[in-house]
Amino acid sequence: MSPQTKLLHYQELAERIADLIGHGIYPQGERIPSVRQMSQQQNLSISTVLQAYGLLERQGLIEPRPQSGYYVRAHVEERLPEPETSSPQLDPSHVSLHDLVMMLMRDSANPNLAQLGAALPHLDERLIQTINRIMAKIIRQRGVDAHQYQFPPGLDALRVQIARRMVNAGCSLSPGEILITCGGTEAIDFSLHAVCRPGDIVAIESPSYFGTLQTLEAHGLRALEIPTHPRDGISLEALEFAIEHNRIHAVVVISNFNNPLGSKMPDERKKDLVDLLSKHEIPLIENDVCGELYFGEKRPVVCKAFDTKGLVILLSSFSKDISPGLRLGWVAAGRYSSEIEWLKFTLSASSPTLPQIAVAEFLEGGGYDQHLRRIRREYAHNVELMSDAVMHYFPERTRLTRPSGGFILWVQMPANVDSLELYKMALQSGITLAPGHVFSATSQFPNFIRLNAATFNYATERAIERLGGMVKDLAKV
Repeated sequence: MSPQTKLLHYQELAERIADLIGHGIYPQGERIPSVRQMSQQQNLSISTVLQAYGLLERQGLIEPRPQSGYYVRAHVEERLPEPETSSPQLDPSHVSLHDLVMMLMRDSANPNLAQLGAALPHLDERLIQTINRIMAKIIRQRGVDAHQYQFPPGLDALRVQIARRMVNAGCSLSPGEILITCGGTEAIDFSLHAVCRPGDIVAIESPSYFGTLQTLEAHGLRALEIPTHPRDGISLEALEFAIEHNRIHAVVVISNFNNPLGSKMPDERKKDLVDLLSKHEIPLIENDVCGELYFGEKRPVVCKAFDTKGLVILLSSFSKDISPGLRLGWVAAGRYSSEIEWLKFTLSASSPTLPQIAVAEFLEGGGYDQHLRRIRREYAHNVELMSDAVMHYFPERTRLTRPSGGFILWVQMPANVDSLELYKMALQSGITLAPGHVFSATSQFPNFIRLNAATFNYATERAIERLGGMVKDLAKV
């Protein structure tokens, strides 16, 4: 069979199935025949059917569900409006959130609560078993080597794999430019330590990940919150105004799939951001922790791709896409590399050796790419399901983000709903969430909550239903 004939066959099959979906023969949410069943029914090869199903999936007509098959995708005809662009105060402020954040962390460790708040990834059994097998093999084969220090900059093999992956993000890094850290939080900590001193002003997105705010607080830095669009990210116009009126020592952004907004800066805006900061010699600390969790066809580029002066400090971790318990992150610090390597050695000496070897083998063997393909589909599906649930159970005047990657939703509730009061009510009902108060140094988001859509099942939907009822009750007061 020629390639052209094969192409026509899978296109014809896709068109026939699309027609059946359009006429309601396969209604929304219903499972379509398995690949093997369709192959036998149509007397076509497995590969042809897979090509047809892949085309239908790209067209948004069907979706795969792990260990279950392909289903007709349910489309939401009506969507909730997006949250408004933030409008924080113009003055920098000190951060003081540690008591509230520590309360959230304690509740996020409670197994008896429905965890809708903490940004924890879905650790499926297949992934855990794979990583455990790799680690057991390393211990058998390498013995004492797996228990030695891996002094900065870290394991060569892992840094090679990271450098190769960053090519897809438009970034040409050599392994020598990359330093392995104990998670992304340590990378942020060292980056701020390298470029700022207590009392300095750091411009951040608004809302901003509370872990970053905590690090600013620990360093005695002042946060200057910049208006941020729920889809396109930080306002460059507002940032430029802030630079003209304040002595800003660093800017911190999550350019791809911001936490909690889910925003993704367009490529041209990333370049404009780098150019703006380059003109003023201001370092950019770019967190790309969810960059691999995109829902589209192509991995988004990073701001670092446009850096010509070494002013962009790019960092990421494997906490959101492999395992937070491995505590592995990395940083490519440009002109600040030497200082950050010294900080790493001085303050923590080494990142754990066994996880470095295991993740390097996982990446090199192709298991990481297979895992990413699976969880991207799963997270995209779960984000849509949770969005539908919020739309169904929450009151009118609710607004909701539409992320194109990651697994976080940012919900704007009616103005008279206080998220801390909702948090206390939810705890009594066995639910924990992340109130908007912790995503701003100046309490800009009292009527917002962050929801984690990494896992969505019957219990999750029931929790959203109960939560929506509480929001309706508070909105009536």
